[in-house]
Amino acid sequence: MDQIIPKVERVRAGFQAGTTKRLDWRIKQIEAIKRLVDENRPALEKALRADLGMNEFLVHAVELDATLIECKIALANIHEWTKPEPVATPLLNLPAKSYIQREPFGVALIIAPWNYPISLLLNPLVAAIAAGNAAVLKPSEVSVESSKLLAQLIPRYLDPVCVAVVEGAVEETTMLLKQKFDIIMYTGNTMVGKIVMKAAAENLTPCLLELGGKCPALVDNSADLRKTAKRLIWGKFTLNNGQTCVAPDYILTTPAVEKPLVEELTRTIKEFYGENPKESKDISRMINVRHTKRVADLLNDKDKIQVVTGGQVDEKERYIAPTIVRTTPEANSKVMKDEIFGPVLPVLTVKDMDAAIDFVNRGDKPLALYVFAEDAKVQEHALKSTSSGGACVNDVAMHVGNSNLPFGGVGASGMGAYHGKYGFDAFSHKKSVFVKKGGDPSLRFPPYTEKKLAWLKTLRTLNLGALRKPILLAAVAVVLGIIYKMNQGR
Repeated sequence: MDQIIPKVERVRAGFQAGTTKRLDWRIKQIEAIKRLVDENRPALEKALRADLGMNEFLVHAVELDATLIECKIALANIHEWTKPEPVATPLLNLPAKSYIQREPFGVALIIAPWNYPISLLLNPLVAAIAAGNAAVLKPSEVSVESSKLLAQLIPRYLDPVCVAVVEGAVEETTMLLKQKFDIIMYTGNTMVGKIVMKAAAENLTPCLLELGGKCPALVDNSADLRKTAKRLIWGKFTLNNGQTCVAPDYILTTPAVEKPLVEELTRTIKEFYGENPKESKDISRMINVRHTKRVADLLNDKDKIQVVTGGQVDEKERYIAPTIVRTTPEANSKVMKDEIFGPVLPVLTVKDMDAAIDFVNRGDKPLALYVFAEDAKVQEHALKSTSSGGACVNDVAMHVGNSNLPFGGVGASGMGAYHGKYGFDAFSHKKSVFVKKGGDPSLRFPPYTEKKLAWLKTLRTLNLGALRKPILLAAVAVVLGIIYKMNQGR
């Protein structure tokens, strides 16, 4: 605890010295993050296996390689991203030029979650550094081994004056939030997101909040059930056993589809993980016993849900079997109250897709929405009639893996977005710059005569959006020439 304030002050001094604004420093630090991942793959994999039981494929594809992709995109584009962005200047302000200069906010606080403890700490750090910020990092204490390893590795690879790591739990996070930062990024649940935003408000600090919520999957009568089942099971269970913010949290489907869909989901679980999923290397474990008990308790709501498959729990092994349950919107079951964040997938039957959309819209806006339909009209209707941070048609979670798309929430599922260029922009202040050249037209200054008002009205009627046309450009040039002659005549 006693090291928190000195660390923040040291990082603040590093930023104020101008170190992080240098492009060569930014490039060097991003290259260092890339080396950190490449040179420590076995140790990082070991930590993730200890914390979450992640299989090797998931470790590399979703955690480590995701960070390398962010590094490569930033390194390939940072020179272009940091260039001033010219914008048009209004006619009456000429001669002048206008541009947007992106500059760092200052010192960023990045608070990471436990479910993807490597990438969800390092990926925002890549964006923050690319934008020229210094950073204080808070890994999650819940992912014990990953936090410990990152706290050891980051000072070895990155500039310790401008990047610091603070380990700890609620007490340390609370102390951090009392310090003045220039931007805060928090990834986690909505309840803590409110606490972070409230603390940030004390210093009017902007926040980037990546939260969660109950991400729905709408399965239409026109859906290809075989493909749908495989993608839903992969997104819910293979991806960290449901401990993913964009995992499908529940399914809404119609009476005609419900039975064959449930049969296909059950068949796919056996196909992916065998007769005893506990023996499968492709099933992660719950992060700890407390979360195992929390999710297991949802299955005790027996008068409101029907377990179709799965349901086995081994608290000691932090294992919950991939579980499909039936329930109804009217049942008000435990599984439908909060984000599950575990391997339980409820299937609810509604009258039709309009009823499904209405059900979604009655709740908080989700971080992601998934619609499964071969009918293009159904796809379009679902996307246009709902609001969510992101969406996939006939798939789940894949939008998060495309760094050309912004990743973020809306409403209770978060604010702001990052990944690729969007991350650079999220950690950059867009400063407006206006550079005046030459003299001023007489229209600008008093006394404002009837003649000047007439010229103002003439200029106002010009179609400035069509100035790309040569004839209009010539006409504007003539008008400007007249205005400047008026100015010289004063």
